[in-house]
Amino acid sequence: MSRRVARQAALQVLFQMDIGQAKLDNALEFVIIENKLDQKQVQFIRDIVSGVFEHVDVLNRIINEIAQDWDMDRMAGTDRNILRMAIYELCYSEVPPNVAVNEAIELGKIFSTAESGKFINGILGRVVKNLKEYRMASASKGL
Repeated sequence: MSRRVARQAALQVLFQMDIGQAKLDNALEFVIIENKLDQKQVQFIRDIVSGVFEHVDVLNRIINEIAQDWDMDRMAGTDRNILRMAIYELCYSEVPPNVAVNEAIELGKIFSTAESGKFINGILGRVVKNLKEYRMASASKGL
């Protein structure tokens, strides 16, 4: 299974936890069975999901700062979770920025609306443009 498929599974877990208020273990178990994941993939998903929820306040602040005309509660749940996951990868992992952005755009095209790719690209483009500052602020939680 590719990292893209693992990211799709991570998005499913995040969505279930965010919208459906599912517990991590229940959402993960469903996704593991549905996608026939191995341990390496499960760990990748668990790392992303745990990281997103550990840093969700910082991630939400970044999204709110950039998407000034969008209320997070009114944003499509899929888009909100794709953005959280991508910004987590940009700020807290070694994933190259172009990979994180491209993967997020593709997830938006697959799981959300036709306009989601542009919306996600616009938000993440601003994050990447100021990535050094966002990484420093994320490290100090000074957003």
